Amino acid sequence: EVQLVESGGGLVQPGGSLRLSCAVSGFTFGTDTMSWVRQAPGKGLEWVSSILTGSGTTTYADSVKGRFTIARDNAKNTLYLQMNILKPEDTAVYYCVGRGTRGQGTQVTVSS
Repeated sequence: EVQLVESGGGLVQPGGSLRLSCAVSGFTFGTDTMSWVRQAPGKGLEWVSSILTGSGTTTYADSVKGRFTIARDNAKNTLYLQMNILKPEDTAVYYCVGRGTRGQGTQVTVSS
């Protein structure tokens, strides 16, 4: 059974940082492209970032480029999203996506 479990969300002030983690089980983590998506209140899902298998090439939405960094630790079956210089518009539930599955999400709230 494929399972993706996110953690690391919380309340942070504008300009602050958070690191999200996604623990993966049920498939060979290193062979799949992994992504983060988010859903802000009252809005649809928005793609945030992806990291490709093999090359490790990373891609980002323009809205987070230069502030967020995606990374993976294949030995630990874990995906990360380092989020810096957070803005109120980053407030959303963040989901880890891989092998056609999405986790339960972790809430990130950016507010003073």
